[in-house]
Amino acid sequence: MKWMKIVLPVAILAVGFGGMQAIKATASDDEIKEKVDTRPSVTLDKLSTDSYTVAITAYGEVAPLERTHLAAQVSGEVVSWNKHFVNGGLVKRGETLFTIEKDAYEAALLMAEANVTSAQAQLIQEEAQAQVAKEEAAKLASGKVSDLYLRKPQLLSAQAAVKSAQAQLKIAQRDLANCEVKAPYDALVVSRDIGVGDFVSTGTIAATLYSVETAEVTFPVAGFDQAFLPEQITDRKATINSGDGKQTVREAWLHRDTGVVDKATRMAHLVARIDDPYGIRSQQRPIKFGSYVQVNFSGKTVDDVYRIPQELVTNKKLWTLDNKDKLIANQVDVIREDGGYFLVRGDFDQDRVVKTLPEYPQEGMEVKVISSNGDIAMTSAAQP
Repeated sequence: MKWMKIVLPVAILAVGFGGMQAIKATASDDEIKEKVDTRPSVTLDKLSTDSYTVAITAYGEVAPLERTHLAAQVSGEVVSWNKHFVNGGLVKRGETLFTIEKDAYEAALLMAEANVTSAQAQLIQEEAQAQVAKEEAAKLASGKVSDLYLRKPQLLSAQAAVKSAQAQLKIAQRDLANCEVKAPYDALVVSRDIGVGDFVSTGTIAATLYSVETAEVTFPVAGFDQAFLPEQITDRKATINSGDGKQTVREAWLHRDTGVVDKATRMAHLVARIDDPYGIRSQQRPIKFGSYVQVNFSGKTVDDVYRIPQELVTNKKLWTLDNKDKLIANQVDVIREDGGYFLVRGDFDQDRVVKTLPEYPQEGMEVKVISSNGDIAMTSAAQP
């Protein structure tokens, strides 16, 4: 059985060699199958230019258009005051706030009326006498007739006396009317400094009033917003948001530019007005004086710009893909920040804007494009 001793080792070696080759072949196939596409994946978006109206937001404090330190115009004792004439009270235009004792002024008015009547009677008498003198003068030679003979000076004096008496009557009527101190406009009573029994002199400050017919908000406009202010400021609509827990929103309008740039901040200042801030006529929720509010209005409209999410623009660069699926960094001009977006202009392929960037994008980096459903999109670079 010599031949068995020779054939058996050879067979064993052959089988071992064949097994090694099979293992090597299998491992090679696995290596090929396990080869991974290491290109980072991205998604694409299409952009188009459009026109956008810039929204401008600023902040300011609500203040009354008019403030009045109400003073007595006649002297006397305070005999009564309006129940709404208290700190925080709201009074309407023409409403009597307090009354000063009238007796002396009623008497002065009666005397003034009497003086007018007396002066008018004297004038009638002088006119009659002047008429008699004129008739008599007609019978005399013209050289012997003088103005004194015709009673012209006496007539002029009587006419002046009537005017003087009438002037005194107007003053008396005014003083009597001023015994009732009235609200010059719809007003908030900020302070009241008198009470019943107080004696006030002419010019005594009785109260401080704020007009609630119109309020103003003066607010700064930052330098980056000034370029987008509309050409016509006056009467442009705006909204006022009080920002309180109930989010009071009121309509307003831009009234004017103050015309001055602050030396410290280099900001311009605009003024907005609100009608009926306390809702007396409109029954709306009040916006109180001193409230810090947000002012919103529309600025200029910019044309032919792209509105792009801020995360797609880094260092004023927007990434797109070329026809070989390689990243291209495009320099863009950022016109304005608009919420979470940038308004930009630039020259780039608007049909292949990278929507989701790799973690560290590089110019010329090869990527694979993922479609919206999660599949790899077949582009000219990926197709065989």
